[in-house]
Amino acid sequence: MRREGLAAAPRAAEGRRKAPPRGGGAMELEAARRAVLAAVRGTCAADLPRLLHWMRNTNDFDELVVSNNDVVLKNIAEDLRNHLPIEAMFNSEHQAVQKIHQHPLPMIHVDAFLYDDDFVDSLCEEGKMSRSYCTECGSYKTASLEFISHSFSLMELKFLYHHVLPDLTGKVVVDVGSRLGAVLFAGYLYSSASQLYGVEMNADFCQLQEMMVTKYQFIDRIKVVHADICTEASLLQKADVVVMNNVFEYFLDRQEQARAWEFIACNVRKRGSLLVTVPSLKESLSKLQTDIELNQWVEEMQLDYDVYMEKDVDREALEQIHLYKIL
Repeated sequence: MRREGLAAAPRAAEGRRKAPPRGGGAMELEAARRAVLAAVRGTCAADLPRLLHWMRNTNDFDELVVSNNDVVLKNIAEDLRNHLPIEAMFNSEHQAVQKIHQHPLPMIHVDAFLYDDDFVDSLCEEGKMSRSYCTECGSYKTASLEFISHSFSLMELKFLYHHVLPDLTGKVVVDVGSRLGAVLFAGYLYSSASQLYGVEMNADFCQLQEMMVTKYQFIDRIKVVHADICTEASLLQKADVVVMNNVFEYFLDRQEQARAWEFIACNVRKRGSLLVTVPSLKESLSKLQTDIELNQWVEEMQLDYDVYMEKDVDREALEQIHLYKIL
């Protein structure tokens, strides 16, 4: 999805959030377990029953669990950054690279899952990235670069699973064009979906996803499928939720895009199932010649973009997320 908001002038360093220090006093799991047991055993006998009752019934740990899921996703992003060039694109993505270069205005791919605004600011300060380009070489006349991402940011993922989608207990989620696997990893951590399938044509990205699935022990609920989505009719037919984030525009020519959308519309037919798209279906199909009649296929569900209360919300990014119910 496009992230024009990133193209604004860099914020002053003094006003930027600082990331928490890595390492520090963090303990490994076994050390933390021993520390908790030592604290319990060290509690005086008179207070121990009340402490144990509190531990069994409190909601005080909920925030820790939620925060830990955020940390896990950030750790995955860091692992992925170590295996990717800064633009997070492989040479095997010939068509996407070509389309970005052919864009009428200078554009740069900045993966929103890997790099948040603060990280982009730090890269700009280090001279590894720029938010602007010179319109007349050697002059002070500059313009903002347009940033594009093919992944959801952490903010968008939390909005998707906490506020857009309903309870997914026992449900099957299919991410079309799963790329780095961000939708899958967030679905594992933020939802109770029984199975999360990522369908990805690029072998390099499939390998990266599999690496993270294995390392973070997500294998029980996540499956990466190396395939063209147009070969996966049965998977689409059983899906309860299908996610499509800017999935075809930069990777297929218009004729191939039309073919893919026709296939999606033909096979995502389970009544009451949900389709999440960025951008809207209307925008995606507006430049293509298809026989898809949206009003006979889907009903768009209105989303409350104000429900996301965390600070530094990119409202423009959230408003590009659209939810549809299959009729």
